[in-house]
Amino acid sequence: MLKFHQIVLRKFLTLFLSLFLIIGAIVYYWTYEFYIDTTKKDLSQDIELLSLSINQHTNLDKFAQEVKNRLHLRLTIVDEKGNILAESHKNKSMMDNHKYRDEIVQARKNGVGYKIRHSKTLNEDLLYVVKKFTINNKIIYIRLAEEIKGIQNEIFTLGIKILAAIIIFFIAILTASYKINKEIEYETNKIVDFLKSLTKKKKSTYIASDYSEEFNYITKLLTKVSQIIVKKEKQKSKYTQRLQEANQQKDDIISAISHEFKNPIAVVNGYAQTLLDDEEINPNIRKKFLQKIHKNGLKLSNLIDTLRLSIKLDSQQQKLKKQKINLYELINECVENIKINYHDRETLISGEKNLVIEADETLFSIVVSNLIENAYKYSEDEVHIKINEESFEVVDTGIGISKKDLENITQKFYRAHTNRWNNSLGLGLFLVNNILKLHNFKLIVKSKQNEGSTFSVIFATPSLTNK
Repeated sequence: MLKFHQIVLRKFLTLFLSLFLIIGAIVYYWTYEFYIDTTKKDLSQDIELLSLSINQHTNLDKFAQEVKNRLHLRLTIVDEKGNILAESHKNKSMMDNHKYRDEIVQARKNGVGYKIRHSKTLNEDLLYVVKKFTINNKIIYIRLAEEIKGIQNEIFTLGIKILAAIIIFFIAILTASYKINKEIEYETNKIVDFLKSLTKKKKSTYIASDYSEEFNYITKLLTKVSQIIVKKEKQKSKYTQRLQEANQQKDDIISAISHEFKNPIAVVNGYAQTLLDDEEINPNIRKKFLQKIHKNGLKLSNLIDTLRLSIKLDSQQQKLKKQKINLYELINECVENIKINYHDRETLISGEKNLVIEADETLFSIVVSNLIENAYKYSEDEVHIKINEESFEVVDTGIGISKKDLENITQKFYRAHTNRWNNSLGLGLFLVNNILKLHNFKLIVKSKQNEGSTFSVIFATPSLTNK
């Protein structure tokens, strides 16, 4: 396959040769006709001058020889009947009657006649010009003839000059075309290199050309396309990263779920198998085992309920059933429920005892329970709960949360692995944060490692206080 500049050059050469042949043919025939017409006029003028030199005393034969020697033209003088009166190039007695020669017939009718034909006398192609004159009351025809060969030589000389001019013009055009081709080749190569760069990792996103309006438009489009491609690549990279993170999160979720479900299921299976294997087991032990099975069954049920709630909150399908709630009483109730599993822990509640808020009691209980249980898990000292009209806080003096974990603990299934801070399924604070958002409340977490944490719930609207 040829390159672009080679195609242009080949097309140009073909076009030039075609134009050269056409123009050459036109110039040849135009020049030929021009010289014939010019020669006719010249011969007519010569005949006019010669007619002035002929009178009744003129020796026509001698006159014909003088014309031959001086003008290098063939002179023939014919009378009205076609007889040859004088001939410069041949013995007139040996020549045929010229009465019906074409040029003589034309002159007889029109006064002047022209003819190009082959002369048997000279064995040459001649241009004949004849004029009719009346001298001494006698009609005579004076005919001059010039070789066509001489005319063709002049045409050839002129053609050579024209050809030389055309060749010079062609060289100039070819030089200009070659320069244009090289410029176009440079611009094309620049575009090709730019397109190649798009296939590599290090992509150029900008290309410009001011060579022509078309190249400028093409490079602008290419720049736009490259920027779109780079943008798509970045989006693809981010999407791939998100997929990888999602896969990692999926693995973490499966790991967390399997970990959280494993122990209760193992307890249920273990105690159930013992009861099945020993039908005569002590009734007290049987009751204790059944309580363990029931407790772990409830734990599994709670885990499933937590997962279902997280899905509803994530898809914004959870609806609120707001009612007026005494926050102090709700917190006390939650503390009593949680302390069943934390017998030796102390909780100090201070602040407004008559603070009433509008909230979904079931969902808000989850918020309070999660915050208090987290404080129990990661602190060995007492937990402080402070209530005021703008917020309530759960404060512990435990292990604290690292800065990295602090930024992510409210994300779904996020589980911190530094120190001992492990948020079980990673749903507790996710549920808290989303439930609060549903209520138009806000969660603020402040923490320092090895010093403790403060979880603050900020009410977006003023609370209702019953005095």
